[in-house]
Amino acid sequence: MVYDVAIIGAGVIGAMTARELSRYRLKVCLLERSSDVASGASRANSGIVHGGYDPEPGTLKAEMNIRGVEKLFRAAEELHVPCIRNGSMICAFGAEEEPAVRELYERGLQNGVKDLRILSGDEARKLEPELSGEVSLVLHVPTAGIICPYKLTIAAAGNAMDNGVELLRNFAVCKAEKEGDIFRLRAESGETVEARFVVNCAGAYSDRVAALFGDGDFTIIPRAGEYLLLDKAEGGRVRHTIFQVPSAAGKGILVSPTVDGNLLTGPTATAVETPENTEMTPEGIAAVKALAARSVPGVMFSRVITSFSGVRASEKDGDFIIRTSDRVAGLVHAAAIDSPGLTSCVAIAERVAELLCGAGLALEKNENFNGNRPDTEAFRHMSDEEKDAFIRENPDYGRIICRCEGISEGEIRDAVRRAPAALDVDAVKRRTRAGMGRCQGGFCMPHVMRIIAEELGIPEEQVTKKGPGSHILTGRL
Repeated sequence: MVYDVAIIGAGVIGAMTARELSRYRLKVCLLERSSDVASGASRANSGIVHGGYDPEPGTLKAEMNIRGVEKLFRAAEELHVPCIRNGSMICAFGAEEEPAVRELYERGLQNGVKDLRILSGDEARKLEPELSGEVSLVLHVPTAGIICPYKLTIAAAGNAMDNGVELLRNFAVCKAEKEGDIFRLRAESGETVEARFVVNCAGAYSDRVAALFGDGDFTIIPRAGEYLLLDKAEGGRVRHTIFQVPSAAGKGILVSPTVDGNLLTGPTATAVETPENTEMTPEGIAAVKALAARSVPGVMFSRVITSFSGVRASEKDGDFIIRTSDRVAGLVHAAAIDSPGLTSCVAIAERVAELLCGAGLALEKNENFNGNRPDTEAFRHMSDEEKDAFIRENPDYGRIICRCEGISEGEIRDAVRRAPAALDVDAVKRRTRAGMGRCQGGFCMPHVMRIIAEELGIPEEQVTKKGPGSHILTGRL
């Protein structure tokens, strides 16, 4: 089969682009190099919905950020993805940093951000009592929010698949050819896909993908961001997302609640050689702790339950790359999508569709498109009486597998059955939170493995943590 569009990369940009294109009568495939969607930067992301005060006016980042905020909140509602408009605070520590706060305020006004306010340190501490006494001036951005980045990606990909998009996993594109009007994409496995148009959403690999097409006129600078996630006992430490004034390296270390009730601190911004450099470092952990404590001194880092690192895709000019290729007809790049890429994802997807249309792709409305996705967390939101009635009809929901997060066997089985299916332990974790609590899967992992094996009809020895090369069991005694 020749697809109308092949999208390379199933992070949040690729997944949202697939969802956008499923609005039209097109044959679309989503190609992902890993075993699951949201396996790159969309997995290890701050999850911040940025208000739009930071990008330079006139840049693509500014345009997409401002256009994207409300579109993202609306998409989250349609897809039943947890999203909270909690607001953000950008803090100056003393007179030397205060001009930066005022500059961000003026920039935000230029970009069209609504309801911005400058607060004194004392005014800010009335809203956030845990804020450092050294904070002297704050930019308050009430339109900002928080969202779960991997659940958004999973939901967008799943909604696209419900509307006819095909997902091909473990499809690492290693060769691209074009004969006439048809692209032929070859994976490292030898599998091939043909398509009339290609969208490059390959994140930190997007320059490598562009080079496969002979269009390597940009270079991605991978930057690693290290995070510390704290127990839910720390989740109420702050209500807003607390930033420090940004530097050339990025928006700096934040302290923020998450939509799931934890507290998140980070990220660092360290240039690394390759997108595979996702290890945590002693220097990074120390930096996160020191800088987060500068903003909120009371954070108890003894309650850290896990740490993780993600690689963001930056480019030397500092802006998004969203354009058709000058060299290869039918190729569209959505590259160098670092912050505020998550906030901008819906707007970027719409822009990509516009570019494809301009390149000759006919966009005929899909009358059967349904942009709403059932709530995968409906069970945990039920009252006790509703749960009792539901369990009588669905007994698997009465067996708790993950005690830390209260996740039932029924929810895990549904995660394996619902598109995009969870095929390994980490995929189940991202969909259900089984294994994301205090014990980090120490008690529930064997049960999760058993359920995955039963659902997929495979031996438990074949169940992996995160795809090929990550087997958990090596055999039986």
